[in-house]
Amino acid sequence: MKTTSKVYTAIILVFLLAPIAILLVFSFNDSKSLSVFSGFSLRWYRELFQDEATLRSVKNTVVLAVSAMAISTVMGTAAAVGMHRLRGRWMQRAFDTVTDLPMTNPDIITGISLMLMFVFAGRLFGWQRSLSFWTMLAAHVTFCLPYVILQVLPRLRQMDPALPEAAMDLGCTPFRAFCKATLPELAPGILTGAIMAFSMSLDDFVISYFTAGNGFQTLPIRIYSMTKKTVTPKMYALSTIIFFVILALLLVSNLTDEDAAQKRTKRKSNTKKEH
Repeated sequence: MKTTSKVYTAIILVFLLAPIAILLVFSFNDSKSLSVFSGFSLRWYRELFQDEATLRSVKNTVVLAVSAMAISTVMGTAAAVGMHRLRGRWMQRAFDTVTDLPMTNPDIITGISLMLMFVFAGRLFGWQRSLSFWTMLAAHVTFCLPYVILQVLPRLRQMDPALPEAAMDLGCTPFRAFCKATLPELAPGILTGAIMAFSMSLDDFVISYFTAGNGFQTLPIRIYSMTKKTVTPKMYALSTIIFFVILALLLVSNLTDEDAAQKRTKRKSNTKKEH
């Protein structure tokens, strides 16, 4: 059974990582061929940094992802704290259901419904353009929020409720107690939620396609427009760079979670020794 499980795990890993490995290798290929590696070269990386339209779409994507991450992290943390303090069980279930809806709902349904809402609001208030960067940002915050909430809420449930109470007993105001006692405990969950929000916003195509305005093009939309002709190896180089950026963010998140777990373990062991 152990050998079978190892073989099965290896097959799954190969299935998941083989496309990425091929992408990484052929981003350094000297020719456009996808079947023959003619030699190592940085040609496509040089051409990537000379492509102004692609770099502009990358800039738009990063600005959108960072903005959506910042807003959804603040709102998601506040929402998680509010949901944690709800006393009625039916209220908690209702809010849990509402939180899960953007994740379980198909992206195309979310994108079309948000587009219709923005167009309706634009005509209602007489806006010149119904769709713009701001509508796309609102749409991205909408589907990023649940991921932040679902990372912060378990941290709140694991946290010792006596910590903020002890801080207030020592003279802290409720807000100061939240900043000094609660927020450090939630920091790993907040960081993980922020990274997930950033990666989800960076990756999104369907919702962005329906809510984008004229003149603002994200990277997924640009790549889609290129598929009508051909996707050049410059996109392989760009995908390689993005892969390593996301990999670095995940490593930071995992290291933060590990440090937080070690601190909790030490705190519990010190508490037991005192008693």
